[in-house]
Amino acid sequence: MSYRVIDLKDNNSEVRSDVISGRNPVSEAIRSGRPIDRILVARGEKSGAVVGILAKARDKKIPVKEVDRVKLDYITGSSVHQGIAAFAAVKDYCTVDDIFDHANDLNEPPFIVVLDEIEDPHNLGAIIRTAECAGVHGVIIPKRRSAGLSYAVGKASAGAIEYMRVARVTNIAVLLEELKERGVWIYGADMNGADYTTCDLSGACAIVIGNEGKGISRLVRQKCDVIVSLPMKGKINSLNASVAAGILMYHAAKDRQRPKK
Repeated sequence: MSYRVIDLKDNNSEVRSDVISGRNPVSEAIRSGRPIDRILVARGEKSGAVVGILAKARDKKIPVKEVDRVKLDYITGSSVHQGIAAFAAVKDYCTVDDIFDHANDLNEPPFIVVLDEIEDPHNLGAIIRTAECAGVHGVIIPKRRSAGLSYAVGKASAGAIEYMRVARVTNIAVLLEELKERGVWIYGADMNGADYTTCDLSGACAIVIGNEGKGISRLVRQKCDVIVSLPMKGKINSLNASVAAGILMYHAAKDRQRPKK
């Protein structure tokens, strides 16, 4: 089975290869079970073939977004897209159980990073890179309103995407309840929390990092066991999401290296 994958240059003039263009290629990608982050359809496109493809996509809970045809032309490199294109993941997603199994195989308490709507692929890639270096067992992202495992994310991760388990879930708040039921303590990074240096992250833990602009959502914040903050000594009151995540991951890694009493 073959796919027509379009080469497209990003802002750094590097070739990307995660865009599938055209009705038959997109339909076949969905049918085969290939991981797809989202589908873009030309606004007003109502042909029977496209409607059928979108129905299959929704059955598989693949996000669908309407865009102007001009934008679709640009994204697909002006190829014959027939009003539809898909962004394929460059790596398969795992399950939350896979992350727990990996921790169990290493005989370590689960160490998880949960991302609440991180939209910048460069931030997601940088977080995955740091997570792999810090010994994180897995990263969990939402299916909607989040960057996925795209070419740009893979590039920003500097290869770490090949080794880090990344799971996608429908609802982050529900996920946090499930993690707590499995003995994981939830630490949310947000303003007006406890100084992160006073927290012991040596046990089973999940660090929650919020959206670049909005932070963690109200409901997700309520589900956290502890809110931690990083002291701000300068004129600016926030850090880049990937930087904040890196500081907290390495704080946890340091705690986890302490000899057990």
